[in-house]
Amino acid sequence: MCRQCGAHFVPSAPKLEVRLRPKDEPLETVADPSLFRKFEGFWTKHTSSVIECFDCKATQEISSAATSTICPKCSKHIDLRDYKIATSFSRSIRTHGQIHLTAKGDLSSSNVTCRSALIEGKLRGDLHCLGTATINFIGKIPGRLTAERVVVERKSVVQFFRRVRVKSIEIRGQVTGEIVAEAAVIIHRHAMLDGNVTAKSISVEKGGIFCGQLIIGSAGLTQAELLPAAKPAVTAAPEEIPPAVVPHPLPAT
Repeated sequence: MCRQCGAHFVPSAPKLEVRLRPKDEPLETVADPSLFRKFEGFWTKHTSSVIECFDCKATQEISSAATSTICPKCSKHIDLRDYKIATSFSRSIRTHGQIHLTAKGDLSSSNVTCRSALIEGKLRGDLHCLGTATINFIGKIPGRLTAERVVVERKSVVQFFRRVRVKSIEIRGQVTGEIVAEAAVIIHRHAMLDGNVTAKSISVEKGGIFCGQLIIGSAGLTQAELLPAAKPAVTAAPEEIPPAVVPHPLPAT
């Protein structure tokens, strides 16, 4: 107890340090330890995107934190989850999320639809990608691949057994197979494409290699359909020749 004022105090307690702040020094912000402040930055990172219903094609805006939603038009369930395939997998998937086929994964399903895909393992089924499909794989791909955009990474050496249908494709590694593209085929430096190509345009950078038959035109047409159809020759109907008039013989006199 203080002899002068009579107040109680603990001798072992640390004394408060009073520091005078100069007038030109900025104020220090004190962090708020509340739980809401800690998670405020986490919630603000979420973005929104527009998806399309698989059945009725109606569009809606959803948050990136959502894992599923309901179509406002047809009331069908829409999956938004990401899938990571690390073993043998043969079930059907239809999601607006990403599919990651790892190096130990084996996808043999005949009905897989996703927003984006990363292929590092065996693809023996059918994969339809609404966005970008990235291939980082060395080996043969007997499955069917259709995508909006395909990117073959630099260290990839891929052989497609089936025709690859895409809107555009960028090749940074080595690809063997038939490519049908609605837009452009881009072969980067030190990349190689061995196979027939049907595309609207093709770009081969210096150092890139392309070996195969090239058809520039619409991707949905075959080689025979690119040529204008020959019009059938119109043959004029033969003119009718009137029968010759045979004079009646005159009676002998």
